[in-house]
Amino acid sequence: MKAILRSTTAATLLPVALLLSGASPAALAADRAVDIGKLEYESACATCHGLSGKGDGPVAPHLTARTPDLTVLARDNKGVYPFDRVLKTIDGTVELKSHGTRQMPVWGRIFRQQSSLHLDVFPPPDADSAARGRMLALAEYLYRLQVK
Repeated sequence: MKAILRSTTAATLLPVALLLSGASPAALAADRAVDIGKLEYESACATCHGLSGKGDGPVAPHLTARTPDLTVLARDNKGVYPFDRVLKTIDGTVELKSHGTRQMPVWGRIFRQQSSLHLDVFPPPDADSAARGRMLALAEYLYRLQVK
């Protein structure tokens, strides 16, 4: 009975402690929010472009073309982030001359293939929508990396 009373007391006091600390439930949930764009960047782009996006990833020295600095895309485009061009580059619908031959993976195709592998889910996911969501999150994350 004492153990039940202690756990009940702890469960009752937790919301009170949070209230007194000034932490709101929304703030606590935000602390656990997942940054999909950052996760996609770190898993798909950072090996070449580096964690900071400056083109200094561990694979960059081994590529035949210089790895672009992704933090200056807006600066190099008269201060406007070229969202559509970035999205098409990620998707693979536009090829950059700076990449020479297609050294950068066609992430759109890869994301679509990965999404279509979830055969155990019902209803099966729409691979195009899932891939588009990942690419949009990645393009938005690159926007946040732009130098001011």
